[in-house]
Amino acid sequence: MTLKVSLIDAVRAGLEELADPVKAPEMQAYMKSDMPFLGVQKPGRVALLKSLPQLPGRDEWLDAIQTLWREATYREERYVALSLSGDRRFQSVDLMPWFDEMIVTGAWWDYVDEIASKRVGPLLRSTPDVVRPLMLKWSVDADRWRRRTSVICQLGFKGATDVELLTACVDANADDPDFFLRKGIGWALREFAKTEPGWVRAFVEARPGLSPLSRREALKHL
Repeated sequence: MTLKVSLIDAVRAGLEELADPVKAPEMQAYMKSDMPFLGVQKPGRVALLKSLPQLPGRDEWLDAIQTLWREATYREERYVALSLSGDRRFQSVDLMPWFDEMIVTGAWWDYVDEIASKRVGPLLRSTPDVVRPLMLKWSVDADRWRRRTSVICQLGFKGATDVELLTACVDANADDPDFFLRKGIGWALREFAKTEPGWVRAFVEARPGLSPLSRREALKHL
């Protein structure tokens, strides 16, 4: 048995062992998910992650998380794959196509928000010459989750925020009626307001067409 197979088997067996049939339908209803849940809450998943065998090679690691993600029958399998995808030993900009696949196929905020802020964001900081043009492209993409990613990928950047990129991605989506884009715009601006409150206030005031939701979220703590 390869280490990859051993890890995948350990994930599936561990989740089955932690399954809670009472919690499962509640979690599925809350997340509005077509994919069923096993009912394994975050503390159980965190404990399971700590017990998993560590894969020494990058190819095995990527193969394992891709298999878990693509073959998932329960949402928690994808949560574990998402957590494993953050292994700092293996992060590099050539993972962007994989993170893109996760965004497009995951297509919901519980996956996308972590990928945007914890996977794409760090790669934007480390390799802006590659990721920045991609975020500009995603900001006008047909897929709303790519667009949301472009808007919120700089969460936590504080003074390192690329203001021109933030402006471009917000302006590209300011008129979109989609709730998740409007909420994402407000979130990104609210977070940046912790560092540059004056800039955010002026930004919002200069855009009377910004949705009430985006405006309210952006100015929430100002």
